[in-house]
Amino acid sequence: MAGRRINIDEKIERAKEDVTKAKARYDAAVDELEKLMTRKREMQQKELMTAFANSSKSYEEIMKFLSE
Repeated sequence: MAGRRINIDEKIERAKEDVTKAKARYDAAVDELEKLMTRKREMQQKELMTAFANSSKSYEEIMKFLSE
């Protein structure tokens, strides 16, 4: 029975290690996703400002359009 207990304890430790590694991968993936989403939002903001600057519409016209 002692041999079986060691085997289970080893399996538990391996499972804990697997969970720790999986969490680290998950955290890294979430960080990457957040960075990419931030970068996309910044690109969209820049694109919007460029379109606004190149537009023949006034600020008031654009604000009215956006608030409809």
